[in-house]
Amino acid sequence: MHEKPTNPAPAGEYALLVLLAVLWGGSFSLIKVAVADYPPATLAAIRILLGGALLAALAVARGFAFPARAGHWGALWVQGLLQGALPFTLISWGELHIASGLAGVLNATVPLFAFMLSVFVVGSAPFMLTKFVGVLLGLAGVARIVGTGSVVALGQSDFLAVMAVLGASASYACGAVFGHRFGDQPAVITAAGSLLCGGLTLLPVSLALDRPWTLAPGLEATLAVLALALLSTALASVIFFRLIRTLGPVATTSNAYLRALVSVAFGVVFLAEPVSWSLLVASALIVAGVVLVTLPGRPGRELRRAG
Repeated sequence: MHEKPTNPAPAGEYALLVLLAVLWGGSFSLIKVAVADYPPATLAAIRILLGGALLAALAVARGFAFPARAGHWGALWVQGLLQGALPFTLISWGELHIASGLAGVLNATVPLFAFMLSVFVVGSAPFMLTKFVGVLLGLAGVARIVGTGSVVALGQSDFLAVMAVLGASASYACGAVFGHRFGDQPAVITAAGSLLCGGLTLLPVSLALDRPWTLAPGLEATLAVLALALLSTALASVIFFRLIRTLGPVATTSNAYLRALVSVAFGVVFLAEPVSWSLLVASALIVAGVVLVTLPGRPGRELRRAG
């Protein structure tokens, strides 16, 4: 399992990185709307199952074959838990108690988790000073955003909800590192298989806890769920697994910084939140962090896992 090719990726890959940030950044606002009528486990199960079913149909229509080995499906099940079932549920529950913008900002910690996992735990990537500086710059930008008042101050939010979103970030990072093993198969197969496994795992939890047949959701919440399933889950998953192969786990998860920026930008555009110099400085830090994390660099000493 390797971090990323030494050759620079085409510009189109970085455009996909930005698109992924928009799709996932917008999901926090959609979750806030949907979770008003859909309990967290049910919301996560519906968006994952719908997204997985759509991608499975697309894969079959394009003539792709799903894996036959049980071990491969076991790996897809793990991927579905790490990249879908667990983080989607944690974020949905967290947004019952904290603002969607704050959830997006907290989720920007994904690259830090991914960097530490790849370098210090798994030993799959060499330590690169430029990438480490990029991680720190991105986090500094996120911290600056929290200080602008564009989102609820961290100290005023529910502690368990904050921990849930941070737990989702750690899960996303584990999924990014684990997902690199699927680089030899089409991204749509990996995305469809992992989503279906994650959704089927969540389904009995939803039935037992939420009794979804008793729900009476409104149109707005239902449209938000559909948007989450089609855009923020199905389309975003295909892009994610493609970028894991072309840019690597740490570089791909660096879009979390852009997601935080998207969350704030949505607040400015749709909620008339003011634009300040502090916010512009934070944006510059985030963009600089993404550039440093995604560009190839010269490795320093490689740190391998002991033993």
